[in-house]
Amino acid sequence: MLKRNLLLILLILCSPLLHAQSSKRLIQNWEYLKGDLGGIWEAVRPVKEGNPESVPVWQKVNLPHCFNAHDAVDPDVNYYQGPGWYRIMLDVNNPYAKGRTLLHFEGAGQKTKVYLYTTKVAEHTGGYDEWTADLTEAVDAFKKRPEFQAQFKGKVPLIIRCDNSRDLEMIPSNLSDFNVYGGLYRYVNLVYTPALSVDKLFAHTEVGAKGGSGKLDVKARLYNPDQIASAMVKISVSDPSGKVVYNFSKQLNTFKSDSLLSSIQVKSPKLWSPDVPQLYTVNLSITARGETVKKEEKIGFRNFEFVKKGPFMLNGKRLLLRGTHRHEDHADVAAAMTEDMIRTEIKMMKEMGVNFIRLGHYQQSRIVLNLCDSLGIMVWEEIPWCRGGLGGQIYQDQAKRMLTHMVEQHYNHPSIIIWGMGNENDWPGDFPEFDQQKIRAFMKELNDLSHQLDPSRKTAIRRCDFCRDIVDVYSPSIWAGWYRGNYTEYKAVSEEEFNKVDHFLHVEWGGDSHARRHSENPDNALSKIKTGGGADERAGDASLYGGAARVSKDGDWSESYISNLIDWHLKEQETMPWLSGAAYWPFKDFSTPVRPENPVPYVNQKGVIERDFTKKEAFYVFQSYWTTQPMAHIYGHSWPVRWGEEGEEKMVKVYSNCDEAELFVNGKSYGVKKRNSQNFPAAGLRWQVPMVKGKYTFKVVAKKGKTTVTDQIEQEYQSDKWSKPTKLVLQKAGEQDGIATLEVKAFDSKGILCLDAMNLVEFSLTGDGSLIQDQGTSTGSRKVQLYNGRAIIRVKTNAGKSVASVKSAGLPTAFVNL
Repeated sequence: MLKRNLLLILLILCSPLLHAQSSKRLIQNWEYLKGDLGGIWEAVRPVKEGNPESVPVWQKVNLPHCFNAHDAVDPDVNYYQGPGWYRIMLDVNNPYAKGRTLLHFEGAGQKTKVYLYTTKVAEHTGGYDEWTADLTEAVDAFKKRPEFQAQFKGKVPLIIRCDNSRDLEMIPSNLSDFNVYGGLYRYVNLVYTPALSVDKLFAHTEVGAKGGSGKLDVKARLYNPDQIASAMVKISVSDPSGKVVYNFSKQLNTFKSDSLLSSIQVKSPKLWSPDVPQLYTVNLSITARGETVKKEEKIGFRNFEFVKKGPFMLNGKRLLLRGTHRHEDHADVAAAMTEDMIRTEIKMMKEMGVNFIRLGHYQQSRIVLNLCDSLGIMVWEEIPWCRGGLGGQIYQDQAKRMLTHMVEQHYNHPSIIIWGMGNENDWPGDFPEFDQQKIRAFMKELNDLSHQLDPSRKTAIRRCDFCRDIVDVYSPSIWAGWYRGNYTEYKAVSEEEFNKVDHFLHVEWGGDSHARRHSENPDNALSKIKTGGGADERAGDASLYGGAARVSKDGDWSESYISNLIDWHLKEQETMPWLSGAAYWPFKDFSTPVRPENPVPYVNQKGVIERDFTKKEAFYVFQSYWTTQPMAHIYGHSWPVRWGEEGEEKMVKVYSNCDEAELFVNGKSYGVKKRNSQNFPAAGLRWQVPMVKGKYTFKVVAKKGKTTVTDQIEQEYQSDKWSKPTKLVLQKAGEQDGIATLEVKAFDSKGILCLDAMNLVEFSLTGDGSLIQDQGTSTGSRKVQLYNGRAIIRVKTNAGKSVASVKSAGLPTAFVNL
């Protein structure tokens, strides 16, 4: 008897599936087919190699996967919008006697249909919200078919059709300044649950501005298709150190949707903040018919307020929201970012000093929100009602459904403070009718729905002046020094807009910069710009053609200019006590179908990092204002050659948060400078250095208290004058691990490097190797504008021989053997 009991105990301990919901990411063993099928039968019919049934040919892929991983930034095509199919063979073994087998999508673009063998089991419209397909009955039915063993050898064929075709009656609009991607670009999970499980857990926290006593209400929505009548519920709450501060159990004999399970007081809760993001843990378990399912959620106690006609307050103290924006987009994968990629990106934001992020312009992965919770980044998350006007009933129903899903699915995240109702809804074009009153009426409908779903958070929109009175928080369009005016007008224009609303928050400011392009006179274009007319973006301003003079059209798109613009904005934000905060647009360059003629085609280049995580100089400008960990960065790490007159004084800038810094030029000290944030540019950490033709080593030694940090760069100085480019020279600059780096340079008729050349060049390759292209970066596009008379691309040599070439209109093509 003792041995039998020990065996029973061991079986229980080794069978966790019986005590908790099981979830598995389906990453490997997928096949993908671009385009459509004649019908679902083509995905499952028996195939013999070489027979007609073997086509069309499927390719092996892993998830997450996006249709548009490369064509989104292919300079010669419009990105693909249409259907694509995925299939996988599943081992389905639900450990629960009468459990449910579910397929959980963390997001799929944009319309999705799910088939099990030839049976359609679910469909969904919307590319960004989570959803679940119940496979239970379809699996049970298929296992009774002869094909289950004879054709599929005991596995279950799952087939999914995604479709991102253009559709006017679907949000977001295809006029939007981002790609409407297709594919299974977020994780898909196979989930086993007992017959009774938890669909959602809602944990609502309240706490006063000064802390004191906190309140926690716990509600749950159960998934109970078998209509089970009773269950035992247990709730425990742990504080950030892991100590259990509350236990509760209750027998439920009736289930009401979203019924309150527990309401508790938490004495002196540890508060969540960007500096100390303290998280509590709520554990819910439900036992019915001898089977238990568990649900865990992280929560936080924090009190926030947008003061009427004033700043933002967190936990009773003023906090300047220092923000940026994020698109789900990355080199080589487009929207199909892995968890590791997402983690790297959000940690880089925190490293830059961000305490606020607007997720543009759609619900994003739960991975993003979990990281914001744990790292201490506040969030504005919004639905993809973006541009184009207002569609019909199908369109409006989708918007309300996606708002509901976003709020319910991300309700527990303490990082979220704002639900966004829309973006640039004053932009017509998708429909013959553009009726401001109808847009207002629908905006009010969304605003009311958001407050009904979640009264604890604020609502907001950006750039739709005729709706600014509807939402709680409003952001007008202010692009001082880019789409309009001079960046020195930023404070005055912001204050003017601030006075128009009760709660002002400035999201989206900045400008484009072509990575690795630098300028000796970056502010030259400002002399052409009319000032005093406001700094808001207007119709046509985003175009590179026509209209009034503006930096976005007439400037050099250099990192030098954008660093100055950012430096000025950050300096001013420190002296605006009424400002709730601002968010730079965006953190990372991203692909867009509406900018084919940018220096990197089809890429919005306003990011402070490139699409592959390469930092631009602007990253360090933000760090110098927003971080406390001592840092120092000499401007120009990607600027190999400076230019000017022989003996001309050139400004050397250091971006640092240290109290003082000393610059050394070729070993000689040029003195110590004290940091003063109001001393523009570079907070006073700048030196005038006379330069002559030759090589230079610049080193800075900066001090903050007892801590010393250093930075060093090497540059050449060119005093030779050049004329227009007459030839290109293509050379192999290096090779490592089978990757060769090619660099093209533009020279004039005398062989002098043309350091202001911006020619569009196109790389190509023939032979055994392959270009690393369609990355949407300054070094990963076969068509790209030169930066300071040069451009780089990389080649996989594949251990063979190739010939690379580069051409540009009006210049002879250059070649190099590899």
